[in-house]
Amino acid sequence: MFGSAWAEAAGQAAEDLAADTWMAMIGGLGPVPGRGAGLPGLGVTVARHRAIDSHRQARRRPTDSIPAEGLSERPAPDDPVGQVLEDRSTRAALALVAELPADQAEVVALRVLGGLEVAEVARIVGKRPGTVRVLAHRGLRRLARRVERPGCWGV
Repeated sequence: MFGSAWAEAAGQAAEDLAADTWMAMIGGLGPVPGRGAGLPGLGVTVARHRAIDSHRQARRRPTDSIPAEGLSERPAPDDPVGQVLEDRSTRAALALVAELPADQAEVVALRVLGGLEVAEVARIVGKRPGTVRVLAHRGLRRLARRVERPGCWGV
């Protein structure tokens, strides 16, 4: 267990292992039964036991080291901040659409937010496709003017 095998078992925790060994040695100075007397025998025994413990722990709880440079580039599986910002901007956009006249708001919501084609929106709202295009154009133009005003997004 000593030599390169001991260093490999200790892995990157070698300094912590050495510190633990010294602390145990200080606390247990005296003869070690069956291993000789004093500090040298105790040091060898404690270091061996700590290395074995460290190796066992590493097998039970394996870890993969990731370079710190790569952490900021890895997106989280769920991004709570992004979700909150998206929710706020969605609510703000819906509030702006709600300020439009009812027929424009309905058409803009179906066309832009719903992603529906003009013919589908026309069938849903019971209007001709040309009327749907005009309502969408007017509603979007009104929203553009509103967004250009200061304080529109709560800023």
